[in-house]
Amino acid sequence: MRPILLINPNTSQATTDMMMVMAQEAAGASVRVHGRTAPHGPSMITTPEALDAAEAGVIDIALRGAGTHSGVIVAAFGDPGVPALKRQLAIPVAGICEASMREAAAGGRRFAVATTTPDLVARIDATAIRLGFSRFYAGTWLTRGEAFAVVSDPAKLEHALAEAVDHCLREGSAEAVIIGGGPLSRAAVALSSQFAVPVIAPVAAAVRALLR
Repeated sequence: MRPILLINPNTSQATTDMMMVMAQEAAGASVRVHGRTAPHGPSMITTPEALDAAEAGVIDIALRGAGTHSGVIVAAFGDPGVPALKRQLAIPVAGICEASMREAAAGGRRFAVATTTPDLVARIDATAIRLGFSRFYAGTWLTRGEAFAVVSDPAKLEHALAEAVDHCLREGSAEAVIIGGGPLSRAAVALSSQFAVPVIAPVAAAVRALLR
């Protein structure tokens, strides 16, 4: 099987490297994961405007890499460029938001999202509606504090997301919780053993979607 192409729509190479490790663990030894980082834009996508601005770069990277890869992962939680790439490419394309929602809602489970970016909540809500998951989607709960400050401290991030997951369970009666963001993948893995319900890392969910 040809490698999977993981595209990081933000400009942080460290984030790309971390997500590639997560994706490779999910893919196993038989499938390689190649990472590409957006050459322009913010180091962390926190607004709808930044998501929209990232779309052209994602599409360019995907089109140039499609011939040597078996599938494409767009690793920003707003899935920039995914609808266009699904129309243009003959290989599978997985956005981490869509893939994680499909996995979370499997079997009719009620699910919620825990994330750090308040300005993207409306986009998350819209994705759940567009995918037909309104009756399963409990909503999105946010970490406390400014997103950049929280994400820059791994221990603080894990603690803040654990609090948000707890709110998803207590207030949203969620049966599965998605950690909403590619850069949050390491924290998602750490949290998966702390709760009795599935805590879904979206990068890993996208890998599983492609392999299916």
